[in-house]
Amino acid sequence: MFLYLFFFLALYAVSTHIIHKIRNLPPTPFPALPVIGHLHLLEKPLHRSLSEISKRHGPILLLQLGSRYVLHVSSPSIAEECLTKNDIMFANRNYLLVGKHFGYNHTSLLWTPYGDHWRNLRRVVTVELLSTRSLRLLSSIRGDEVRMLVLGLLKNRGQIVDMRSAFFELMLNVIIRMIAGKRYYSDSVEEVEEARTFHEMVRETFHLVDATTMADFLPVLNWFQNYEKRMIALQEKRDIIMQELIEESRSKMSNDGGSLAVGKKKTVIEVLLSLQKKEPENYKDEIIRSIMMVLLNAGTETSSGTMEWAMSLLLNNPEVLKKAQMEIDNVVGHDRMMDESDLAKLPYLHCIICETMRMYPVTPLLLPHESSKECMVGGHRVPRGTTLLVNMWAIQNDPNIWEEPTKFKPERFGGFEGPRVGFKLLPFGSGRRSCPGEGLAISMVGLTLGSLIQCFEWERTSEEMVDMTQGSGLTMPKERALHAKGRPRQAMMNMLSRS
Repeated sequence: MFLYLFFFLALYAVSTHIIHKIRNLPPTPFPALPVIGHLHLLEKPLHRSLSEISKRHGPILLLQLGSRYVLHVSSPSIAEECLTKNDIMFANRNYLLVGKHFGYNHTSLLWTPYGDHWRNLRRVVTVELLSTRSLRLLSSIRGDEVRMLVLGLLKNRGQIVDMRSAFFELMLNVIIRMIAGKRYYSDSVEEVEEARTFHEMVRETFHLVDATTMADFLPVLNWFQNYEKRMIALQEKRDIIMQELIEESRSKMSNDGGSLAVGKKKTVIEVLLSLQKKEPENYKDEIIRSIMMVLLNAGTETSSGTMEWAMSLLLNNPEVLKKAQMEIDNVVGHDRMMDESDLAKLPYLHCIICETMRMYPVTPLLLPHESSKECMVGGHRVPRGTTLLVNMWAIQNDPNIWEEPTKFKPERFGGFEGPRVGFKLLPFGSGRRSCPGEGLAISMVGLTLGSLIQCFEWERTSEEMVDMTQGSGLTMPKERALHAKGRPRQAMMNMLSRS
């Protein structure tokens, strides 16, 4: 019996391999097992596991992961081919558990298929909510929150600070103030319980999204883990909180006569409720909630994670920290805190941010795309319905592309503008499905890091180097939260005492 089973598996593997070559499909590891395909080759973290497979088999691979074909790309030229020449072909999203339950049955901006609905949502977010003009109107929110972070650290001078919590609370306040005009973290806050609920909700969202990865490839796993039940329960909680914020804004607008005063800074909810009055079918409450959740999830964990990695790198490389401090002193001085208008005049700070995003991208695997038609990539046929995974971590840490990729060298980005160097660095993706929040993220990370460098002398909590071990999770968090000590700089004391 065992001999027959062995013969069957060998015949299946060989015949599949031959058919694969005849059809001119991209290279694939041999063999692919029945039912599970190549799932037996994968471990967590997924981006590292896939990178190791690519080192053995090449930068373009067609994997069979359970019931799905997955095109794994770890080369800048092939990534460019997928996201430029074949951009429309790969503009769709997969039907995944996260899109079904957290993406309002695949109707949210992140998970809706490419088409008219997606174009309308993308236009609203990029033009109405996250355009350069919209971000400029709300710049005072970002400045206020960074200033309050600095003053809070000033009160606790010399004490050990949990930087992960500080950065997350900062970003949550910024995003919630942009969305609803409320803030949750401060000494006088009344909604402490609501703040805790928001924090747990975001963290649980990312945990479940990461946990369901294998269940999407092998649905039988969902029977044992009850992922869908947990997602449904969390989504109900998310909906209740978001709807309460909508009703608060709706009531406020109603009390103001249904319109907003000219020149008043509009929150995201107010903008969307105004659009709802003009086009009720296109801006139902469910759509408004979905946009709110995209901004909340994409705008908190990612930016706060980048800040934590950046500060960890600076603490382990004090000469870089000192150089950044000197640049800020020369450009901004000691009589005021830096603001967003200074960022364009701080190229070395920009290099630090780019190098951090290169080494520790918070989306190591770009969000999955799906081919809507058969197309050619790298001279190979890619079937319709294939999932595309672009491994930016592998590309951005490839020794054949980057000299000494494991070393923190901000100077390598001197002379470049923007967070892109061709397709060698794509922290925000590219093409139609690129992240629309790039401007907000770069502004917040730059302003926060710059202000902390300008106002404090930072040091590690011990003589040991900061642990840079990567944890598991969708946004590649540090395994251990960063703790550091910040002492107010003597040159800044007069300015800080007046704040």
